[in-house]
Amino acid sequence: MKVLVVGSGGREHAIVTALLRSPRRPELVCAPGNAGIARSCRVLDIPTSGEAAIDRLASHARRERVDLTVVGPEAPLVEGIVDAFQAEGLRIFGPVRAGARLEGSKVFAKEFLARHGIPTASFRAFDQAEPAEEYVRELDRPLVVKADGLAAGKGVIVCDGAEEAVVAVRAMLIEKRFGAAGDRILIEERLRGSEMSLLAVTDGKDYALLETAQDHKQLLDGDRGPNTGGMGVYSPYLSLSDPVVLRIREEIIEPTLGGLREEDIRYRGVLYAGVMLTASGPQVLEFNARFGDPETQAILARLESDIIDLFEAALEGRLGSLTLRWSPGAAVTVVASSRGYPGAHESGRAIEGLDDVPGPGVLVHHSGTRAGPRGEVLTAGGRVLAVTALGGDIPEARERAYAAMSRIRFEGMHYRRDIGLGSR
Repeated sequence: MKVLVVGSGGREHAIVTALLRSPRRPELVCAPGNAGIARSCRVLDIPTSGEAAIDRLASHARRERVDLTVVGPEAPLVEGIVDAFQAEGLRIFGPVRAGARLEGSKVFAKEFLARHGIPTASFRAFDQAEPAEEYVRELDRPLVVKADGLAAGKGVIVCDGAEEAVVAVRAMLIEKRFGAAGDRILIEERLRGSEMSLLAVTDGKDYALLETAQDHKQLLDGDRGPNTGGMGVYSPYLSLSDPVVLRIREEIIEPTLGGLREEDIRYRGVLYAGVMLTASGPQVLEFNARFGDPETQAILARLESDIIDLFEAALEGRLGSLTLRWSPGAAVTVVASSRGYPGAHESGRAIEGLDDVPGPGVLVHHSGTRAGPRGEVLTAGGRVLAVTALGGDIPEARERAYAAMSRIRFEGMHYRRDIGLGSR
């Protein structure tokens, strides 16, 4: 069986790792991959985003008779890679462009939630700075300002008051700090509570829940500093049988899938709900239309079922009869980033200690890395790599993850020291 994985980050490295555990022993190729993925399978020098890239990926899949393509990042999904592959009769895991709008446009997602009565924070959308500034000054309370489009997980600014919100509005609509993604913005009530990631793989009707997780978005310990794509995660956060998870299924996951069907959107792939557990119940913060990063690294490390069975069941409408198996215990993932991230960051720094990380039960997933001229591994992104460790519980997994991370070094390396400390 031939499988093509699209993407170049830690999420895609985790997907490749899970595929390599399959008893079917698939022949893997990844486009464009990274230095870590290249150690595990063949990589293609094809980018993930843009019409020309999608055409090249589809041509490769057709020419090489690829049996299954798995899409990692959000940009090609929003651009319609699934629609393009399906038009050529190619099997591909992920939602069509219409479904990926749940992530591609935060305004669309919020309006969808409102149409279907799914709990979320109150909001308004703006494309001009002056009325947006007037609105936040009128509210004069803690708010969240979000870029409507894709911003690599960094287009969200949490504000304690009106003046901070005004600065955020101007950064997006006037200074264009997030480019076209911030041409339209969302201003919403700031929810209070505990945040949780819940991912469901769906065939459009039935779904299979993946283990829960809690992501740490802020750059610095204590949830301080700017928002990032994610600096670490632990899993599980709650048991899948927990009453809170059952409530999320009933009030969020199932109504969302029902709403998609009502709007004639055939959604097959991952529906990732970022949920705030508030005093009045769970509310949707955002949707993603793909596996999370770094959630995938922790979640898939514990998946004992064949991941190919999961992908195929979603594509063939068989998820209602699929039961996933998980290893007991917990997983903790810690992300190491380059100096300057999430802003302009350094690259080209040599990474040492990768071969000193102990196993089994400890995985290093590369994100922003590339091979150097002498075969060394160099930094090539903001988030460089992540260490995931398994343990009997979160404290044990956490201890193992940090022990492994302490063996890795590169100039300007940064990582949080408190991932998993606030576990339930």
